[in-house]
Amino acid sequence: MSQTTYSPTKVVLVTGGASGIGRAIVEMFAREPYRVVLADINIDGGQRVAQEVGATFIHSDLTQRQDCRHLVQATLEQFGRVDILVNVAGFQHIDPVDVFPEDVWDRMLAVMLTAPFLLTRYVWSGMKSQGWGRIINIASIHGLVASPFKSAYVAAKHGLIGLTRTTALEGGPLGITVNAIAPAYVRTPLVEKQIADQARTRGISEEEVIERVMLEPAAIKRLIEPDEVAAMVRYLCSEEARNITGAVFTLDAGWTAR
Repeated sequence: MSQTTYSPTKVVLVTGGASGIGRAIVEMFAREPYRVVLADINIDGGQRVAQEVGATFIHSDLTQRQDCRHLVQATLEQFGRVDILVNVAGFQHIDPVDVFPEDVWDRMLAVMLTAPFLLTRYVWSGMKSQGWGRIINIASIHGLVASPFKSAYVAAKHGLIGLTRTTALEGGPLGITVNAIAPAYVRTPLVEKQIADQARTRGISEEEVIERVMLEPAAIKRLIEPDEVAAMVRYLCSEEARNITGAVFTLDAGWTAR
């Protein structure tokens, strides 16, 4: 089957694009001749980023299936296609399993596992008909290893890697590649909040959280920057990466090398 040649005018859809990793990915694509759609639950932040970089903002609560469907439909109505889907949206909640709120479990899995599945499903037929598509799932080292007090997060990220591998097998013959990036701790507003949460849960200082929890297992003792993740996304969407699919790229400063 012949495949559509890479084009600089492709349409990119990024969830969680108002801050952190998502914002860095939006900014990266917006610097090049892509049409960029960013989705976020944060209306003010999403509109601000979209205006700054020349992107299109669509307000979406990804815990709601109808919002996932509307996000893709609205993108198709405006641009006629979705060539690249980057599933970034997520959130953190730190609690022991015996006190972890049930509703938080539901919302975390909805945002970080169900929404990527639904969005993948909704963009699939268009990518199939084009003979070209790129889906990048932002997983985590916690999709590969576990840590205490992160039961829902770890479960969702493990599931996301499973989703990545399965859809890669289904998409390969269609010209659709699906890959995951598994970073360690990235310098984002979510991580800043997590530092405080981990300090509270573990009964240690925030400085100790950074040194003993986040950086102690790593060979390189620094937090990852969001634009480093964005650079990996860019590569996986390029023609040079056309034979890479079903892969999990660890961007973890040696965190999982032990």
